[in-house]
Amino acid sequence: MSYKTPTKAIITDAGFASRFLPITKTIPKAMTPMGAKPVMQLCIEECVAAGITEIIIVATPGTKSKEIYDDYFHNPSENVRVLLERQGKAERFDPVKEVLDFPKITVIEQDKSLPYGNGSPIVSAREFIDDDEAFVVLYSDDLIIGASDIKTLIDAFKEHPDAKGVISAQEMPREVWHKYGMIAIKDEAKHTLSHIVEKPETPELSPSNLTSYGRYLLTPEVFQYLNSKNVGLDDELWTVDAVTKLAETGDVYVVKSEGHWLTTGDPKNYFLALLQYNLKYSDYAEEIKQIIKGGNL
Repeated sequence: MSYKTPTKAIITDAGFASRFLPITKTIPKAMTPMGAKPVMQLCIEECVAAGITEIIIVATPGTKSKEIYDDYFHNPSENVRVLLERQGKAERFDPVKEVLDFPKITVIEQDKSLPYGNGSPIVSAREFIDDDEAFVVLYSDDLIIGASDIKTLIDAFKEHPDAKGVISAQEMPREVWHKYGMIAIKDEAKHTLSHIVEKPETPELSPSNLTSYGRYLLTPEVFQYLNSKNVGLDDELWTVDAVTKLAETGDVYVVKSEGHWLTTGDPKNYFLALLQYNLKYSDYAEEIKQIIKGGNL
């Protein structure tokens, strides 16, 4: 069966982000800023650049995350707009207008009855996905700079409309293979997936230097395997386990990112991502370089 080209994205941010406490007891991790924009907004902009028209954000249950996302993406903040106009600074409100002009954004909470794991937020958004359409998934602690991975995934799906899925990959150095899902290729010529080894204990157990991360294009068939009966490592519900099952039934294509993947999942990597993002995009990049070069830290 062929599926419609994706127009919907599920962006997951379900979790308590304990490595970022105490700030994440008040705000979701994906609302930490890259310059003046939170990471979540950059994920949405990546989707917009790929032509996505509907976005479902899955927030952590039992927190204020849903309320915070709804406020950020839907609150017109008229009081701020009026004040800035009175002060003759109306142009400062333009970034807010850009946020309010995003495609349809629906915020839901993860189903609390599901097991722990990065697959559970996807299952929580099942009702928003029609049975005849493919869709994309983004983990909001994965940041792509320099390109839209979502566009790359959709372009690949258009070339292979019978695909069961398409996943993003990036080559990574040997010393970090134990931290990620490492990709085994089934057909080198077609660049299709065999399986993913999640966090191999030693480099020798990794099938390649290709890392899978939080950018997927999936078909609804994935929900046959992405359910609470199919928990894996550490009794968690893993997206990569379901993707591997898809690859057993048909072709799941592996495409290398045309940008650069950065994880923001812990304070150290968040800082490194923030630094690289600002060096690439901010208007004060040269000042940062001078500070680093001069050792004036």
